Amino acid sequence: MNKEKIEEGNLEQIIREIAALQTLEEIKEELAKNTKFFANNGYFVEKILQSKGVERAKYYLDRLLDSLTEIKTNGVNDINLNRWTDYHDILTDSLWNFEKRDRSGNHLGWYWGNFVPQIPRQLILRYTKKNDWVLDPFMGSGTTLIECKMQGRNALGIELNRDIVTKAKERIESQKSSENVQVLIECADSTSSDFSKLIDQTNFPGFQLAILHPPYHDIIRFSDNKADLSNALDTESFISSLKKVITNSKKVLRPNGIMAIVIGDKYSDSKLEPLGFLVMNAAVEDGLILKSIVVKNYDNTKGKRNQENLWRYRALVGGFYIFKHEYIFIFQNSLERKIKKK
Repeated sequence: MNKEKIEEGNLEQIIREIAALQTLEEIKEELAKNTKFFANNGYFVEKILQSKGVERAKYYLDRLLDSLTEIKTNGVNDINLNRWTDYHDILTDSLWNFEKRDRSGNHLGWYWGNFVPQIPRQLILRYTKKNDWVLDPFMGSGTTLIECKMQGRNALGIELNRDIVTKAKERIESQKSSENVQVLIECADSTSSDFSKLIDQTNFPGFQLAILHPPYHDIIRFSDNKADLSNALDTESFISSLKKVITNSKKVLRPNGIMAIVIGDKYSDSKLEPLGFLVMNAAVEDGLILKSIVVKNYDNTKGKRNQENLWRYRALVGGFYIFKHEYIFIFQNSLERKIKKK
């Protein structure tokens, strides 16, 4: 092995020279000498060192070379599949545990009922590419829109409460972005709005991702507005109104675009109201294809903060279990058409 080439850190040349060796012993010996140059490629190095034959070792050497020289994506996101071991921050399991709320950028937990930024971040990184469009029909404090700016995605946020829009807009607009993206904010009713008309683009291709985080019915009353889903008279009315938002969002999704709905259940009159699965069924009935169900755990919500013992007592008295989770339902749009600007 040419020592100068190794010292220069020319990994491609090093791999090609190792691959040209004839025996498994030579390959492993030479690779072991130079592991310091492969600190970011430990998975492939380990596989080569564990190989029982020359062909298998050379297969992983080829994979290692591809990871350095070629970019492979699934066409939906920017993840380089040839370097999939680099993406330690991308979750692929169906149980999400976040120790605390992320407060990077302009993320703050000032709005009662908003969700942690890690949820939209995971969805954005998995289901969009840079400069794709993301729709948020329940904008609230703007968590998703702030995350879109941080990740270089365009976004449209809709919020019914004008006071919340005013407060959120300042934080959203002041969030810096490394990309030249558009982030639009509208005070409107998502059950009846034509989202495509709010985008100032000719032949708008549609949203690649819609993230819906509606009220969990009346657990938190967000306003006195009758159109607010948190003021729905009963569960049936809540699901009916939310289904209108789902239908509106689906209309402007790209073919095979993704809709994620974040929702939890509730107790009412000593019985469980399975809002999550009722919403899931409503979306499936609307023609969306269910791709995954993620369960996200949570502790210390504002409503239960410093009241753990009280809630434990209530649970023992009432025979129920305290909610420590919510659902993230991930659907794919099956519409084979483009959204055109009217």
